Amino acid sequence: MKIKFCTLMLTGAVCLSANTFAGGGDKPAPKPVKNPIKYIDPANMDLSIKPGDDFFEYANGKWVKTHPIPSDKTRWGSFNILADGNNKKLIALLKEVSSAKGQPKGSLKQRVGDMFASGMDSVTIEKLGYTPIKADLDRVDKISNLTQVLDEIIAQRLNGTGGALFSVGVGQDSKHPNKNIVQFGQGGTTMPDRDYYLKSDGRSTKVQEAYKKYIATLFILTGSSADEAAKNTATIYEIEKKLATAQIDRVALRDPNKNYNKFTVPAFSKTTPSFNWVALLPKLKMGGQDSVIVAQPLFFVTVDELFKSTPVEDWKVYLKWQVLKGSASSLSSPFVNAAFAYSSAISGQKVQSPRVERMSSLVDGSLGELLGQLYVKKYFTAAAKQYMVNLVINLKVTLGDRIKRLDWMSSETKARALKKLAAFTVKIGYPDKWQTYDGLVIKRNDYVGNLKRVAIWRYNFSVSQLGKSVDKKRWGMTAPTVNASYSPTNNQITFPAGILQYPFFDFGADDAVNYGGIGVVIGHEMTHGFDDQGRQFDADGSLRDWWTKDDADKFVTRAQKVVEEFNGFNPVDTMHIKGKLTLGENLADLGGMNVAYEAFKKTKQGKSNVKINGFTPDQRFFLGFAQVWRESMRPEEAMSRILTDPHSPGKYRVLGTVVNLDAWYKAFDVKPGDKMYKAPEDRIKIW
Repeated sequence: MKIKFCTLMLTGAVCLSANTFAGGGDKPAPKPVKNPIKYIDPANMDLSIKPGDDFFEYANGKWVKTHPIPSDKTRWGSFNILADGNNKKLIALLKEVSSAKGQPKGSLKQRVGDMFASGMDSVTIEKLGYTPIKADLDRVDKISNLTQVLDEIIAQRLNGTGGALFSVGVGQDSKHPNKNIVQFGQGGTTMPDRDYYLKSDGRSTKVQEAYKKYIATLFILTGSSADEAAKNTATIYEIEKKLATAQIDRVALRDPNKNYNKFTVPAFSKTTPSFNWVALLPKLKMGGQDSVIVAQPLFFVTVDELFKSTPVEDWKVYLKWQVLKGSASSLSSPFVNAAFAYSSAISGQKVQSPRVERMSSLVDGSLGELLGQLYVKKYFTAAAKQYMVNLVINLKVTLGDRIKRLDWMSSETKARALKKLAAFTVKIGYPDKWQTYDGLVIKRNDYVGNLKRVAIWRYNFSVSQLGKSVDKKRWGMTAPTVNASYSPTNNQITFPAGILQYPFFDFGADDAVNYGGIGVVIGHEMTHGFDDQGRQFDADGSLRDWWTKDDADKFVTRAQKVVEEFNGFNPVDTMHIKGKLTLGENLADLGGMNVAYEAFKKTKQGKSNVKINGFTPDQRFFLGFAQVWRESMRPEEAMSRILTDPHSPGKYRVLGTVVNLDAWYKAFDVKPGDKMYKAPEDRIKIW
């Protein structure tokens, strides 16, 4: 199965201080902070609230009240502000490079500049309407039998215009992580989660109606009558609901062993008589394979039955929808507005983001390792990269020390855990070798064509990896991204340049703030190697059990307490956080906080009691952590994330983590009677 990276979230100029990273052994005194209010500002806090009653509100209450969500955003907080700042930097770079004349054809600046210019050419885009996809729709019209339906499903994948019925791609074999293999998984639906099709509560039905309106609108915009569009909408919704019913939920998707099912190609074909994969894989440019991984085999049984029982005319409607929904946001304004109306029903976003912001993000997502070179050249330094390496080493040593001291784990499993930790590799800032997108042609006057060529290039590059060893130096995120990740099959942590800025890190900040920010981020990603998913992969990234049964049972018992704790939080009305869905991230937060705090206590500031702006070092550490997660979120966005996101909302990442650290109770004098108080024996301790 294809294992997704565990991430801190779900998308500058930094000079790091050597003293900040050295662990403090050579510093004569805690580093002076010239502007302490910049890093911990009491004006952002609600000091009328006891920290032991609601630590998030205490740390962030006034900031939340005085920073409403912008109308073109679905949430607003530290991540968004930093990402917004990075986007402004990218926009400036893109405007500069797109206006430069005489760039050599095929060069970095020509392709980046012309990609941006083509997306900003709204006059041409409006004039073309849906002409750029008319040939794709006409091709679907010519289908007359199921064989041609199958040919079109393949053609859409090859030309980047659709992904009907299921997912298929090339990725690491998680039991043989140095090998690439063809992988199949459930798919074919449009709404964010199967529950949107299956639930009948008010929130879900609102999204369902918005989705149906979206379908009908796009068909009307391409020439269908209202009656025909309504009929097409019913057809598409019925097919997708049947697919959704056959899908497993997101909690089940988190089990790497249950989603690892290897078949020989002939054996897989026997489970889906309508799909002869021996013949189809070469058409998908995936020929020559003796075996494949099928994440959800029962889903494909349903796909086969549905394929045979559904009329060809219905499939034609469904395949047209693949083209329409995949292109709507790139066509003229009536299509873009329809797509936004649907997405806003899910997210609650009031106003669409300015075109220049959308195009900046699109270039970053399409040609990220070309644009990234411009970004890091101007906004990131080699020194920053090296100092970050030093801090990672510091945190890695600390996590190792904590593993050695665990009182619930046997020496046998500890030895294997330490072996895995020692094998961790790290990527910081940007790739050592940039992707060059060889052969990808970008034209200044062909926006939709550019997007198609990018999709085709990506598909062809992916299938070209079959038969090759996994390139573990490739990046899964672009350099300006405000995020971090852990890959269990690579046993690798990644920190893009985009996150290495305030409030996560700042040259002028004291150690407490930096360790509470980027220190916890590093510890978080390291702990992913030992969360409920990551712990199932060994030192070389193989999906292989390295635990004694007794130790595994003890881990599961402790992890279940985290599940129960987060099940008790309800961010939206009666909607509770799904403790099992968010378990990995919650475990990583808890482990990351413990590791970062212990590492901080090795610094001069951590060993002192010198207050800065009225706060002790420990208080500043916890406040630094809390301000990283300050945010507001629209109710619609919160609902969507509770259903689909393995991350808990920021407020509860704060509350559910600090409540389990003894040091937090001491730092803020939290005592029995305070609302967040937990008795020492009830505080959850794992890593």
